[in-house]
Amino acid sequence: MSKKYFVNFVSEPNNDIMKTIVGIACTARAITDGHEVSVFFAASGTRLLDPDFIKELDKEMGPDSKAITEMIEVITSKATLYCSFASVKATLGHSEGDGALIVPDENIKWSGPPGVIELSSASEIQLMY
Repeated sequence: MSKKYFVNFVSEPNNDIMKTIVGIACTARAITDGHEVSVFFAASGTRLLDPDFIKELDKEMGPDSKAITEMIEVITSKATLYCSFASVKATLGHSEGDGALIVPDENIKWSGPPGVIELSSASEIQLMY
């Protein structure tokens, strides 16, 4: 039976790389298991939209690993993505339309706290990383 998952990446991923990797793995698994998954990237969690950061996480898994890239591709292609653009600007220094993220701007629903509240209220299961 499919469930509605809300995953919120908000913490600084550099503070706990393994927790970040576990969050990515759990999110990708929920998707591949057939659940409806919404993912919100906010605050420092927006680093997960930076292609260079994803390459660094791949290296954590091994010198030639693409495991994180593959999981992120599952997430960005099959989950509904939300993001705080103010967080992208503050954390990554990118402006809307820069084309600097791992997913095109038009594939993200831009929101802030109202989106987080709406998604958490509508979901059955919440995961926060």
